[in-house]
Amino acid sequence: MDELTLGFISFCTSVITGVIGIGGGLLLIAILPSFLPLNALIPIHGLNQITSNLSRAYFGYKDIQFQVIPKFLVGSFIGVGIFMYFLKTISLTYIPLLIGVYILLSLWSRNFNTKIMKYESYYVIGFFQTGVSVIVGTTGQLAMTKLLKEFKDKNKVVATSAILMSITHILKITVFIYFGFVFYDYLSIVTNMVVGSILGSYVGTKLRNKLDSKKLIFILKIFLSVLAVKNIISIG
Repeated sequence: MDELTLGFISFCTSVITGVIGIGGGLLLIAILPSFLPLNALIPIHGLNQITSNLSRAYFGYKDIQFQVIPKFLVGSFIGVGIFMYFLKTISLTYIPLLIGVYILLSLWSRNFNTKIMKYESYYVIGFFQTGVSVIVGTTGQLAMTKLLKEFKDKNKVVATSAILMSITHILKITVFIYFGFVFYDYLSIVTNMVVGSILGSYVGTKLRNKLDSKKLIFILKIFLSVLAVKNIISIG
């Protein structure tokens, strides 16, 4: 039953990201602690997000701005190489706490977001987005902030963000494979989530210009905050 539930959740979160361009990954990483052991949270989330982002990029292929990819890729390689060291030193017990605090800060702290918005270079964005994602799971708003400034077309922003996030999650998954995580042990869960994310990307792409994104974002922020607090409290 958990497999089907996670497949449906993956579908819903993928629809959200397909419409807004961001938010679904944060929502999913906030929900997963209720279903998965701590050591599986970030690798399973990352594998699912690869599918979600690649499918969203595929459905919006004509809108991808490929010129930003090389700089982001260089920064990502350096970031993942450095931050994988910190993964060895962090107790798994505190992963939900880190995720919860990160979500609350990114949603409600103007000072926090002002600081992360300073990383305007795609080299630097790649470094932090991919590096930090190894620890907290998803950091898509870093690239999204830059893309929103450069491209006024929502479809270009969403499609390009999807390909950059795909790079982030592919490199992150490589780290967990290096550390010995076995995805085969979660094959049924992964399969259902992957199918859900692909369907969600398709539906989200179709709905992007038909739904009120502002209302959806507000509801999403409230729901995410509740889940983030739940993650923080679970540590106690």
